[in-house]
Amino acid sequence: MRTIGLIGGMSWESSAEYYRIINQCVRDQLGPLRSAQVLMYSVDFGPVEQAQHAGRWDDTALILEDAARRLQAGGAECVVLCTNTMHKLAPRIEAAVSIPFLHIADAAALAAVEAGTLTVGLLGTAFTMEQDFLTSRLTGHGLTVLLPDADERKEVHRVIYEELCVGVISDTSRRTYQRVIQSLAARGAQAVILGCTEIGLLIKPEHSELPLLDTTALHAQAAVAFALQD
Repeated sequence: MRTIGLIGGMSWESSAEYYRIINQCVRDQLGPLRSAQVLMYSVDFGPVEQAQHAGRWDDTALILEDAARRLQAGGAECVVLCTNTMHKLAPRIEAAVSIPFLHIADAAALAAVEAGTLTVGLLGTAFTMEQDFLTSRLTGHGLTVLLPDADERKEVHRVIYEELCVGVISDTSRRTYQRVIQSLAARGAQAVILGCTEIGLLIKPEHSELPLLDTTALHAQAAVAFALQD
């Protein structure tokens, strides 16, 4: 079994989900007492969040490059960045180490293609929805990506930072997300990519009229596939 390196803490709420899903998948595949070989470097999200909203991406890149190097030095055999938004810096993190970097958008796109859902809605932070670092990776796999309108994007973003990242799960916010998903469906979306690793804490399959492509679960499953491959 290969050792998985996780860069977590953004937020720790979703990083805990990565750890749970990875270990459940290994147990399911190898037996009831089996678990994953995992290293996690968990950053302090406060300075990262401040730098995000101030546009100081170079500052956050230095933090994540250092985290990746520490994982490699500790024996990790791949890097899994447990956040969609910080994949904006994926090229820099990938260049900082010699071990594979498993990109979150690849895991989501492959699942969409396998399901035949080539037109997808994307929910995430404003950075993820409004910049092209994730959408361009998705369209590179042949997907058409639909985004919520400006007001919807603002509310989706607010809920992530003000509620989900601090463990608040609100029925009111769930209904807001459901309305956004309904709007995407009306525009032709065949599935919705939960392009923020916290959204799966709020929106489950039973809450959506469209199939969900949860990047947290799909990325974690990709990490397990890497760890267990011959």
